[in-house]
Amino acid sequence: MQPDALATLHSHLNQALKDVPDETRRLFHGRGRCWAGLEHVTVDWLQGIVLVSLFREPAADDLDGLTRMLSSLTSEQAWTASGAHSLLLQHRYLPDSRMQQLLGEPIEEWVISENGLRFKLDLGIKQNNGLFLDMRYGRQWVQQNARGKRVLNLFAYTCGFSVAAIAGGAEHVVNLDMARAALSRGRDNHRLNDQDLDRVSFLGHELFKSWGKVKKTGPYDLVIIDPPSFQKGSFALGRDYQKILRRLPELLSETGVVLACINDPDTGPGFLIEGMLAAAPELVFQERLENPPEFPDVSPDSGLKALVFRRGSSAG
Repeated sequence: MQPDALATLHSHLNQALKDVPDETRRLFHGRGRCWAGLEHVTVDWLQGIVLVSLFREPAADDLDGLTRMLSSLTSEQAWTASGAHSLLLQHRYLPDSRMQQLLGEPIEEWVISENGLRFKLDLGIKQNNGLFLDMRYGRQWVQQNARGKRVLNLFAYTCGFSVAAIAGGAEHVVNLDMARAALSRGRDNHRLNDQDLDRVSFLGHELFKSWGKVKKTGPYDLVIIDPPSFQKGSFALGRDYQKILRRLPELLSETGVVLACINDPDTGPGFLIEGMLAAAPELVFQERLENPPEFPDVSPDSGLKALVFRRGSSAG
């Protein structure tokens, strides 16, 4: 990490901390490749906690320079004015995603807010902390479009979409994820928001072995598909997404809507648009949701893709 890159990061963070938002936001998104030498760095504002993540191993001198710059940042006026009390450095490139506590006391769990909803994060013990911040507009869209609907949330993780759907007046949400610990955190998130768990179901199953269980609780008015790009032994984007798309007609109501997502930077929206046309042509592409402005990218096709499809009879 060259001195000019460090200076750019310092300037960006100093400015961002002068006007931190009331809710959780990304402060710096180097992975969008808009700043040379910082493509492996992200910085998140977790409402009092600043989380710096490294997605590639830096040289020893570069790491030393980064930690010194971050430490100096904590003594500046912008840091003090922001109300920040903790600084974390996560080494995402390591198998255990080791977390360094550069300032403050160790915190394993932390509650943040987004769009008026609350979510519990895990800090220091898992690679992903529990909420993908680039999906902020996706959760907002679900909250705005869920009223009175039966919702199926595939690859539910910690149920952020489900919390948003119930907040938006969904009749019922079915969450499916093979990671039962993630679903348990999903229950916590619903409780954090004082939501009625009788309107929420949690299925801790592997999707491709559980179509019968999924179909039994349908049909659904809204299906959300937000898979990992690759999950060893369970999902590979190029191989498995089409299997899901082919099943959609039997899962959806006659006026059903699908929010289909891809987070792989090497896969553009055409993968889903063309894939849906081949697998379920009665589902018509409507729109691609915008990504939050705090996630700039040199290529629009590299960022998160969140696409809305509707059954032909309701498309307009």
